[in-house]
Amino acid sequence: MISRRTLLAATAALPLAAHASAAFPTKPISLWVPWPAGGATDLTLRLLAELAGKQLGQKVLIENRAGAGGTLAMPVLQQAVPDGYTIAQLPQTALRMPWTQKVSWDPIRDTTPILQLSGVTFGLVVPAASPVRSLDELFALMKAKPGAVTVATNGVGTTPHLVMDELTGARGLTYVHVPFKGTAEQMLAVASGQVMAGVNSNGFAPFVQSGKLRLIATTGAQRSRHWPEVPTLKELGFPIVATSPYGLVAPRGLPAPILQALHDAFKAALLDPQHVAELAKYEQDPLYLDSAAYGAALKTAYAAEGAAMKRLGLARAA
Repeated sequence: MISRRTLLAATAALPLAAHASAAFPTKPISLWVPWPAGGATDLTLRLLAELAGKQLGQKVLIENRAGAGGTLAMPVLQQAVPDGYTIAQLPQTALRMPWTQKVSWDPIRDTTPILQLSGVTFGLVVPAASPVRSLDELFALMKAKPGAVTVATNGVGTTPHLVMDELTGARGLTYVHVPFKGTAEQMLAVASGQVMAGVNSNGFAPFVQSGKLRLIATTGAQRSRHWPEVPTLKELGFPIVATSPYGLVAPRGLPAPILQALHDAFKAALLDPQHVAELAKYEQDPLYLDSAAYGAALKTAYAAEGAAMKRLGLARAA
């Protein structure tokens, strides 16, 4: 039974909570990015944070925490106070990892969805000086040199890693997987010839545009508008369309007024022409979903990842 004193204390606290929400924010907000500084996602989120900060009247500070395939912001969210001052980007890998290994966090249970921002497709690249000019030629090289071809991705268990495994597994080929923490470091390694090929998100775009890398295939449903001459995996006979939508989330239990304030500020920033132009540099567009729709999409995607990991034989034992 709830005592009269407890009830009165709880009732008295309500105006204080409402006032705190109404005053939000009163200090800078930390936006955790689970990738290294300098990659495409980091750069677009930095501009997004700057624009959202102007809407909120407080700075939004980027905190990078790279590693573990882009999932290291999840423990931060799990332990943070749900007051709106700690938020994070949620990549697709955070919806996949709990199905493949035991983790202490849950991407649905432990988050409050704010909004979906955008999404990436992926491309297979080789150094500009490489003799490889097509996916078939890369496969021929793998066949001629079993286990000798090095292929970089942005981490173990990431979408590029799974795409490469599916491509080579379908033909009984092997390769040496070289995981990196993020796009910039990985693309530099491919461009310099330290590795023979790479699969990553649209962060490859500046390297292809500058002539340092050659794009030989993409993973989208349609060809790239920037490189319409490059075929998709689907066109090449592989039933693979790989995209990774992403958005922003806060810790579980975020009060509704604070959620609305964050949503409104980041929606305005997302659709700002300056940010739209920045996304376009990396072959991206805004893919806005509001808090409720994004939450529903996350649940659907989480279930789909579980089914995919089981189908591929990668799901961990219960």
